[in-house]
Amino acid sequence: MEQTAVQQYLLSFVKQEDELLVNMEQYASEHGVPIMDRLGMEFMLQMLRLIQPKAILEIGAAIGYSGIRMASAVDDVHVVTIERDRDRYEKAVSYIQQSSVSERISLLYGDALEVFDEVQKHGTFDVIFIDAAKGQYQRFFELYEPLLNEKGVIITDNVLFRGLVAEENIENKRIRSLVKKIKTYNEWLMAHHGYDTVIFPIGDGVAVSKKKR
Repeated sequence: MEQTAVQQYLLSFVKQEDELLVNMEQYASEHGVPIMDRLGMEFMLQMLRLIQPKAILEIGAAIGYSGIRMASAVDDVHVVTIERDRDRYEKAVSYIQQSSVSERISLLYGDALEVFDEVQKHGTFDVIFIDAAKGQYQRFFELYEPLLNEKGVIITDNVLFRGLVAEENIENKRIRSLVKKIKTYNEWLMAHHGYDTVIFPIGDGVAVSKKKR
């Protein structure tokens, strides 16, 4: 998706100087690995600095990029992150080991819909970050929401899906089906009685859901 002038302006302030992260961004670009949009990432990291969580659950580690970024942004936070793709998992293991925050990241291999018992062993979480199979967002939310602490926040990425959620006519059948699932999730999320949710048009669309008292 072509960047707007405003996006380009904002990106001019985002300087990445960490050699490991630069290498990860380059690897992701060259190998088609989906990592969070830079502006979306900066927004989420600022949210985390405000929340100051002690424990984060990430659903969808990919190569470990966002896990490293989150652990680096908040002192003393522990990140539990899940990845089901073997190649990406092994790459994430390597990158996390090279990082300065490896001791605060627990990487689990498996399908997030199948490893709940293992995740539960790590306790409860202040933030849950959903960034995996878009068609399963609601199932991820419902499965792991019980592990969220009383004042917890659930952050979901890619909820605008390159702006396609606002399009009426999508020719590609697979894309049309996926967009329908994302729109259904968004509608379900916005109507959820247990959470106050705002969708921010940043990056590829970030939903922030705050658990009600």
